[in-house]
Amino acid sequence: MDPRLELDQLLSRRHFFGRTGIRLGGVAMGMLAGQQSTAMASSRAGQVHPSLSSLPHFAPKAKAIIYLHMNGGPSQIDTWDYKPKLSEHFDKDLPDSIRQGQRITTMTSGQARLPIAPSKYRFDRYGQCGRWVSELLPHTGALADELAVVKTVHTNAINHDPACTFVMTGSEVPGKASLGSWLAYGLGSESNDLPSFVVLTPSWSSKAAAQALFTRMWSSGFLPTRHNGVALRSAGDPVLYLKNPPGVTGLDRRTMLDALVELNRRQFSELADPEIQTRIAQYEMAFRMQSSVPELINWQDEPQSILDMYGPDVHEPGTFAASVLLARRLVERGVRVVQLLHRGWDQHGNISGDLPLQCRDVDQPTAALLKDLRQRGLLDSTLVVWGGEFGRTVYCQGGLTRENYGRDHHPRCFTMWMAGAGVRGGTSYGETDDFSYNVAENSVHINDFNATILRCMGIDHERFTFKFQGLDQRLTGVEPTRIITEILDA
Repeated sequence: MDPRLELDQLLSRRHFFGRTGIRLGGVAMGMLAGQQSTAMASSRAGQVHPSLSSLPHFAPKAKAIIYLHMNGGPSQIDTWDYKPKLSEHFDKDLPDSIRQGQRITTMTSGQARLPIAPSKYRFDRYGQCGRWVSELLPHTGALADELAVVKTVHTNAINHDPACTFVMTGSEVPGKASLGSWLAYGLGSESNDLPSFVVLTPSWSSKAAAQALFTRMWSSGFLPTRHNGVALRSAGDPVLYLKNPPGVTGLDRRTMLDALVELNRRQFSELADPEIQTRIAQYEMAFRMQSSVPELINWQDEPQSILDMYGPDVHEPGTFAASVLLARRLVERGVRVVQLLHRGWDQHGNISGDLPLQCRDVDQPTAALLKDLRQRGLLDSTLVVWGGEFGRTVYCQGGLTRENYGRDHHPRCFTMWMAGAGVRGGTSYGETDDFSYNVAENSVHINDFNATILRCMGIDHERFTFKFQGLDQRLTGVEPTRIITEILDA
């Protein structure tokens, strides 16, 4: 039980009045505040996922977010960060003036050499902005004028688990709340029949060994657990045990649930444990999802032209294409946050074999998602984010040839992009050096990037806090953080 709640329950009547007094001025102010907030409170009363009364801090550009996380660290040099001069340095050692004594992982620290591996892929210019994009991403490249690309994102962590934890929670230390949970906690959701925060984990084509996914990437951490992300399964039933067993009707289930809710309410009145309220809310949501989820995944109402736009994989449950279409349907139904985690981007070797398959998985469906949202009028209220937990090294890990190579982890600079609500399309921010190894201008920390996401959602990251362990916890930490205003609409 929360000690603060326990203390409140144990207060005597004399202690209560002695501590608070009868402050008529405070009562009057409270009544006035109550009158002013009546309309807002009544509008939230019928919501299953209400927002905090203090949020948003200002008019939001985006009402929902779809976060496309490429788990493993996509190679920026082979996708978005065009470095044509690297061809002159093929198989030459990375200059000490570029490395500057920076740490590298144990996977390459034992190599006798760190030979330069230029990208084998052609880059072309796209859109009126003239952005250079790899031949591996032609569909996304065709929408270059929709994207705000940030080339100079950097992070503190050099290995996957802490780096993924950092990009999603603002800290390498487990136990903090994820971005999606922060948004679900602060902004709630317009949907009463689906969770406010949904997580999808699509399959990947390279079939290379992939990093494990940890639930801390969508965990509520120290926030109330009802703000955990709800992971829908990529194969079989999206939610286990959603269907009633044989012989049990919906009315039977409702009667059982009502009895269970009453028992939980009695226990809450005795213990005041907030997790009891969370359980009640979860039972009720599960009951509503028995009807909302089958409708959600029934794509018979989708025009064939839309399905064709997402590509042939859309017909295979659990693929990235099927998942991003599902993400659009979730946002369309009022879900606040949808997070996709696509694995298999950890190319320490065989880039020529694995990276094209990974890009094929995501390229056409990602472009289709943006176009689909646009034509439905949803892109003006939905923020789409694409990126990984770090980038890849310019030097090769393992054997190097002109046609194949591998790349190690690189936290010093990598590329992420945003599109949609609040974003100034066709913009680019930051430049890396000629080796895509260090930031040359306009450095962007992961916390800067997350603060910018919150800004699009109508949240001042410095004022968005939660008291835990005696501290006002923030997604963006305590160090100075900057909003990337250059990529945002005025």
